[in-house]
Amino acid sequence: MTAARAYLLSAAIFVVDQLVKLWIIAGIGLQAKGSINLLPVLSLTWVENRGVSMGLLQADGATERWILTAVTALIAGGVAWWMRKETNRIDILALALVLGGALGNIVDRVRFGYVVDFVHVHVGAWSFYVFNVADAAITIGVAILLLRAFFERKPAAAE
Repeated sequence: MTAARAYLLSAAIFVVDQLVKLWIIAGIGLQAKGSINLLPVLSLTWVENRGVSMGLLQADGATERWILTAVTALIAGGVAWWMRKETNRIDILALALVLGGALGNIVDRVRFGYVVDFVHVHVGAWSFYVFNVADAAITIGVAILLLRAFFERKPAAAE
């Protein structure tokens, strides 16, 4: 995968994320409904995530919101730069997923002050974190990068 194609993939992930969020907000009005059960283990549940992954680092005030947005934008910029320099096609793909997801969540923070989360996986009393398309893309991209880092070892240099 070339960097140009990776940027297109990032843009596609961003657009899909924003279109799905538009449908969640304006199409089905999930914010007013709170939650819609789809399956015994899957619901659409409205969550305004003011923090980062898994609700960590909550940005309750305007200053924290903009600091978190700026830090996320800097990280996205670093990922975009890395993607341009990367030569491994699998890593480029993973970085494209991370960048597209990051951009989707950055736009939410700028527009709303929070990230719109809505996919809720649960079994009985056990509940997984509520997430969105952007979060899924970021998670998959990071997982690919970690798996490659742990399992694809380069041969040790001869002494």
